[in-house]
Amino acid sequence: MLKVRVIPTLLWKNLGLVKGIGFDSWRRVGTVLPAIKVYNTREVDELILVDITATAEERAPDYESVAEFSAECFVPLTVGGGIRTIEHITQLLRAGADKVSINTAAYENPDLVREASARFGAQCIVGSIDVRRMRDGSVVCHSHSGTRPTDRHPVAWSRELERLGVGEILITSIDRDGTMQGYDLGLIFEVASAVSIPVIASGGAGSYADMLQAITQGHASAVAAASIFHYTEQTPLEAKNYLAKEGIPVRRYR
Repeated sequence: MLKVRVIPTLLWKNLGLVKGIGFDSWRRVGTVLPAIKVYNTREVDELILVDITATAEERAPDYESVAEFSAECFVPLTVGGGIRTIEHITQLLRAGADKVSINTAAYENPDLVREASARFGAQCIVGSIDVRRMRDGSVVCHSHSGTRPTDRHPVAWSRELERLGVGEILITSIDRDGTMQGYDLGLIFEVASAVSIPVIASGGAGSYADMLQAITQGHASAVAAASIFHYTEQTPLEAKNYLAKEGIPVRRYR
């Protein structure tokens, strides 16, 4: 079994960090640079930074801020939000991002994913899938920060993204986001079973046991979380210690 990654997620809005429930991110929880500096000391494997307003505002990523953040980030940094062109990806990588996360643009222009993978390498491209469970029990992929339903099923779309060339899938349950009630294990398992690339579980982590379940029952290769680290005393380092005691291989840096 490959070593499992623990990845904090930072939702970035108007120079600050925010968090909420079900993608309604209204509560400010700090600023980006201090958070990055703290996570540098807590043995995180990577960080995911998402500009949650860039797509809605139809603007390009903020390269200057990303350059500032990346200069202080000593772990791999994935950046998402507002990415619509190859030039956007080029500028983000030049600014210091190690990977880019593509969501809305992949539905609108699948060729962007194919070209980006061919040009920069699959390891640089993360396919982000936001999923909501509908009243009839079906699951539907949503774009535009979870506000617009698409005609895509997460399993079929994850397979398509793999075919287009993404290096890994970030699967997020909109319904579980911010609830700290546990990941959607069924959703994670379905997607992880459908593709041969790593799957990052996101949305709902409230305890280290939730992370363990995402790995053992959902077959996730990595676990992403935000609220658990913002609102509780739990830390990424302690999460890794817990997982290691449960027999899950994790990276140790000290």
